[in-house]
Amino acid sequence: MSFFNKVFASIGIGAATVDTKLEKSNYFGGEEVNGVVIIKGGNSEQHIDSIYLTLYTTYIRESDDKKYTDYAPIEKVRISEPFTISSNEQKELPFSFQMPFDTPVTYGNTRVWVATGLDIKNAVDPKDKDYIEILPNKLTETVLSSIQQLGFKIRKVECEQAPRRFRTHYPFIQEFEFIPINGEFRSKLDEVEVIFLSQDQNQAELLLQVDRKAKGLKGLLSEALEMDESYVRLSVSNSDIPQLAEKIRASIQRFS
Repeated sequence: MSFFNKVFASIGIGAATVDTKLEKSNYFGGEEVNGVVIIKGGNSEQHIDSIYLTLYTTYIRESDDKKYTDYAPIEKVRISEPFTISSNEQKELPFSFQMPFDTPVTYGNTRVWVATGLDIKNAVDPKDKDYIEILPNKLTETVLSSIQQLGFKIRKVECEQAPRRFRTHYPFIQEFEFIPINGEFRSKLDEVEVIFLSQDQNQAELLLQVDRKAKGLKGLLSEALEMDESYVRLSVSNSDIPQLAEKIRASIQRFS
């Protein structure tokens, strides 16, 4: 019976199971994530090489002029050394890790989750998935709200495959697309796209793509050739928060 139990466990029947309990379901970038992983033994003893947590997000990838929804790891954390779990035994392993500051916020179509896996040699690895909400920190929230104060409205938020020149340690960038609905830029711009190239506890590096409205034949030709788009790099920090809307306005105004 033990032999057959081991065979079945190797293909996932009667094998150990894993369940992750997070302390809460929403986090800020940079915040400490706490929880516990519960492992329940199956019908036979199994040796587990490690338990790992992987933070994932979705992004849009283009290939052959088609768009696909893909996923990418943001962070991977190993939380155990090798151990053996007996038949029907239950173990609880607490864990803690820091949410990366540049984890995409879960606006629009962006999804973020924690996947838990048991690494079991020559067997199907049991897995668990927990979706979480990532909230913008104070600086990120101020950037977004400042642009809205200038008369813009968020139209779309999505993680997209990063152009090679903007690619860092992730294959994607999160893009916030704004359209002017009132104010001084309504008649001058089609949209402004905002990308957080990097960020930490105190500062962020922004890329603003300013898309001007086409005016006349020259403007239409420029739009067709995408020459109506300008890129602005802007460094902001927590000390800028009181006057951030004016700082962003001045940067956009240069190209409107």
